[in-house]
Amino acid sequence: MTSAPPPTSVPWPEAANYPPPEPSAQPAPQATVEPLFPPVPLPATGPKGPSSWADRLRTLPARAWRGHPDDPRWARPALLGLLAATAALYFWNLTASGWANSFYSAAVQAGSQSWKAMFYGSSDAANFITVDKPPMSLWPMALSVRLFGLGTGSVLAPQVLMGVATVGTVYATVRRRFSALGGLVAGGALALTPVAALMFRFNNPDALLVLLLTLAAYGLVRATETASTRWLLFTGVMFGFGFLTKTLQAFLVLPAFAVIYLVVAPTGPARRFRQVLYAGLAMVLSAGWWVAIVELVPASARPYIGGSQDNDFLSVTFGYNGFGRITGDETGSVGGGGGGRGGGQGGGMWGSTGLTRLFDGDIGGQIAWLMPAALILLVVGLWATRRYGRTDSARTAFLVWGSWLLCTGLTFSFMSGIFHQYYTVALAPAVAALVGMGVDGLWRARRRLPYAALLAGTVAVTAIWGYVLLGRSSTFLPWLRWAVLLGGLGAAAALLLAGRLAGALAGRVAAVAGLAALAAGLGGPAAYAVQTVSTAHTGSIVTAGPRVEGSTGFGPGGGRGGFPAGGRAGGLPGGGFPGGTQNGTQNGGRAGGQNGFPGGGFPGDGFPGGTQNGAEARTGRGGMGGMGGGMGGLLDGARVSSEMAALLKQDAGSYTWVAAAVGSQNQASYQLATGEPVMALGGFNGTDPSLSLAAFQQYVKDGKIHYFIGGGGMGGGRGGGMGGSSDSSEITAWVEANFTAQTVGSTTVYDLTASK
Repeated sequence: MTSAPPPTSVPWPEAANYPPPEPSAQPAPQATVEPLFPPVPLPATGPKGPSSWADRLRTLPARAWRGHPDDPRWARPALLGLLAATAALYFWNLTASGWANSFYSAAVQAGSQSWKAMFYGSSDAANFITVDKPPMSLWPMALSVRLFGLGTGSVLAPQVLMGVATVGTVYATVRRRFSALGGLVAGGALALTPVAALMFRFNNPDALLVLLLTLAAYGLVRATETASTRWLLFTGVMFGFGFLTKTLQAFLVLPAFAVIYLVVAPTGPARRFRQVLYAGLAMVLSAGWWVAIVELVPASARPYIGGSQDNDFLSVTFGYNGFGRITGDETGSVGGGGGGRGGGQGGGMWGSTGLTRLFDGDIGGQIAWLMPAALILLVVGLWATRRYGRTDSARTAFLVWGSWLLCTGLTFSFMSGIFHQYYTVALAPAVAALVGMGVDGLWRARRRLPYAALLAGTVAVTAIWGYVLLGRSSTFLPWLRWAVLLGGLGAAAALLLAGRLAGALAGRVAAVAGLAALAAGLGGPAAYAVQTVSTAHTGSIVTAGPRVEGSTGFGPGGGRGGFPAGGRAGGLPGGGFPGGTQNGTQNGGRAGGQNGFPGGGFPGDGFPGGTQNGAEARTGRGGMGGMGGGMGGLLDGARVSSEMAALLKQDAGSYTWVAAAVGSQNQASYQLATGEPVMALGGFNGTDPSLSLAAFQQYVKDGKIHYFIGGGGMGGGRGGGMGGSSDSSEITAWVEANFTAQTVGSTTVYDLTASK
């Protein structure tokens, strides 16, 4: 038997099922104390505002400024201000990162020149090989370049807009059930998360993935309000698009979302089950159309599928980009099919695994500032709504965001394959939403001592944890850690005191304490976010915030400055890879020596910076030098001198590819510098069997490739125990034996039209 809805609500199917108020003889003051998550009516459905389109357009500015009729008048201006501030923060200094990840920038350039390359996500306009991800994240950038021309701004601006849209979506999702204050806290917390400030200004697929998953959460919340098939189909489509962005990572929260709908939707079990099946079909169709085309088109008519060992998108989906990330068995990758070799505590080359992984080292500074608070408030929210009805919207919201946080966080904590610090941006919306919802409830009920204590305790824990995280970068604003600690503890004490005061004084003390608590909780991540947008970030592995003592700047849990997780120089036999610089390549820096390749690294000037026009960047000493970017061009692009670019451009129209280079990062730098197609032999790592020696020889004979660029990639097979193909190594050996090497700038190049 369903109890009656609260007097202030409107009737709707199985409305919240809140227990009816029990008869009580308690005095009036006790009855007026607001509960933690009071029942609310459903947001209005149907068209909003005037009925005619002309009147809607005429009144749109006023309605957009006013917002929800029940909101205080400051709420919508505050939201618009938050979105404007987020855009200003993320756009500021945007061009400093040059091509950012040149691997994706080269694919964007190719897509702006060739619709076929754009569709498949090819690394070059001649469609030799694709990037190792589906192409959806490249499409907005390629369209931007087609509209505004190739440049840093046109490549990265779509990512910034995705960040602003994600902040707005988190606000809208939280506001569906909670107050405008809770939505603003959630949106602000997301905008100031350091890894969000990094990845919404970078051209990796993660920005679009996070936006799509946030839209999926919004769709699920809307669907559970009225058992809406339309909104559940929307959720399925967002998951399908997420798959076309970063394959199986998009599905980490999918099972939990499906179970939540099956349990809480306000309709019968049979209809719930049918709706979930419809949503699954929508997901399959929205992702499967592209997969079907790629699988059905003959291999000779499309580019090679990068990251695969058999030119099959499904194998790279479930292997290299799928379960291999969990087990560490990624044939042809940096981890090389070893099941997580060499490292600590089950983490292989990518750091220790376990429940504390996301809080340790420099990973904590990316995402973990508010994570203790989010976990506390998740428990509070579920406990406070434990007796509410099956369809209660507050508990549903906590289940949606809590399942996102736990499913994704636990996967990241225990995966043994390739793991980078910036992956944690996928947790940012869930952390922010849980904080916003929990703060909204505790703030409303702060006059009750248990809830005031919970609010004060959460503030204190957040301040102490912020002090710990800031202490890992002790030279970065050393005064800030003490301000966060003392300010947070003082705010916690004041919140407890305010609940015991009466009248206007209590309100004033609570308001000041609340502002101080927000400043303390967001002070650390805000400082890291500002430092992040003030710093150039290039290459394949980037981190937010200042350098953390003891971290490698390359991968989590590393050794003294080399490759992640272990060994005196990074965990690979013989000393591993160069390290010691922030983000692997950020702003040059010192590399090599005892922390680099055996014997102090290769001669030259260290890591290149990857500037917009391919020019030489500031470098340190003792790094990779003549080979180009980090790890021989594997992690960052090569230095391309003006002489080298001019050489490649000579008679470029006579060749399909002006050059061939091993490894996509190496290839990308020369392609971006010349604007002409460059062949990426072996894909990202140089280990894909994308072209055999015999086929390469035929291309050379047919005059399709002008130059071969030495260095780059990992060689595969015999080249380093990574597994994968040795074709690139065999091609390199053949070129070196049959063509004359010449040095242009710091690059070794071979003219394939003139054999020895």
